[in-house]
Amino acid sequence: MGDTVRVAVDAMGGDNAPGEIVKGAVHAAAMNKGLSVLLIGQEAVVREELKNYQYPQDQITVVDAPEVIETAEPPVMAIRKKKKSSIVMGMNMIKQGEADAFVSAGSSGAILVGGQLIVGRIKGVERPPLAPLIPTEKGVSLLVDCGANVDARPSHLIQFARMGSIYMEHVLGVKKPRVAIVNIGAEEEKGNALVKETFPLLKNCPDIHFVGSIEAREIPHGGADVIVCEAFVGNVILKLYEGVGATMIKMVKQGMMGSLRSKIGALLVKPALKSTLSAFDASQYGGAPLLGLNGLVVKTHGSAKAQEVTNSIIQCVTFKEQQINERIKKMIGTSSQEEE
Repeated sequence: MGDTVRVAVDAMGGDNAPGEIVKGAVHAAAMNKGLSVLLIGQEAVVREELKNYQYPQDQITVVDAPEVIETAEPPVMAIRKKKKSSIVMGMNMIKQGEADAFVSAGSSGAILVGGQLIVGRIKGVERPPLAPLIPTEKGVSLLVDCGANVDARPSHLIQFARMGSIYMEHVLGVKKPRVAIVNIGAEEEKGNALVKETFPLLKNCPDIHFVGSIEAREIPHGGADVIVCEAFVGNVILKLYEGVGATMIKMVKQGMMGSLRSKIGALLVKPALKSTLSAFDASQYGGAPLLGLNGLVVKTHGSAKAQEVTNSIIQCVTFKEQQINERIKKMIGTSSQEEE
């Protein structure tokens, strides 16, 4: 538990790189003395940003990566051609045992491709899913999958549920996490072909706490701890969630400033309101881990600011300390033996 956790961070990825990325990395190092941050990017640019901070120099190392993968580039081609990019170098550091985790706000496609081609899947894992935490009335839920596997099969969703349960129990401390599959109704016979075929398999899965279907309107109320779906549905849920949340926050703030009376009221409720609204700020929960790889890869929002970067890095420490990959390997190995 006392070992140093080495987190490689893509300093060049995202809309706000390198400024917000470097700032987030510096804050993370200051928060956790057992953390070693490897900032990967164009060395001169990264070091120029670091000049703005006082930071523990024994905890932050700059790794030169002269190439940058742009968001619009074809992912497979970019991964194969740009060997000196921050994404490829970060993935290789995990593969070679030089880092325990990699965090990036860069190209989603390149991260998904690099994760599978370079880091590789845990033996037995069919498809690694992206699994972000989303805020709810009761805390947070894990949405699996939100963008990695658009055409999933029932066997994939079963693994999503099992890996998601491990993550929620050991990273978030949720005992017997409730697992639900996204559906258009609560009844077992509802849904498309994928949901209808997957439902009974989840129902008979012995190592998860399956509670049935969940409709989209129940997700914000915390109707389940692990929400299982294929990536098309998951991505729509996530983007709508973020859009509605941002719009509501904006409208509440505008309403509070509408008149003198509302401004006075706003001053009175500001502390409580700030606390409530911040609970629905997705950035405070870190990034989305790509579950089921041989090492930890975390994708943060392309628009990530320093706070989200910090939380994503700290999230990696918990993942490593709780031995999530080892637990997934054991779980997948057990299920493989049962099938044989």
